[in-house]
Amino acid sequence: VQLQAFGGGLVQAGGSLRLSCAASGRMFSYYAMGWFRQVPGKEREFVGAISRSGRTTYYADSVKGRFTISRDNDKNTVYLQMDSLKPEDTAVYYCAAVRAILSHVPTIEGEYAYWGQGTLVTVSS
Repeated sequence: VQLQAFGGGLVQAGGSLRLSCAASGRMFSYYAMGWFRQVPGKEREFVGAISRSGRTTYYADSVKGRFTISRDNDKNTVYLQMDSLKPEDTAVYYCAAVRAILSHVPTIEGEYAYWGQGTLVTVSS
């Protein structure tokens, strides 16, 4: 599966942004999807993930209550709605995919097999 993330940009602190990740290929609903982010010079960190059906989500503590992951299996797309953005949310955001059992929500970078190219989010203070 090939992934393409888009929707990044410049936003003021307190603002919102929605990232999208479009997947090519078949059987998108067989894949759990995740979002990660990376600041230059730092390791990539987990942001959130969603199960195959979309019924189960999991978030990093740093974004819980502010970010929401959803997916549309008919459109082969996963979304990351980011609200109440903070300057420390500035990073390159990556989407990732892995074949998974129905309810599994992977949170570890090494669990994911496919990665998108990343989209830059910059939050100004």
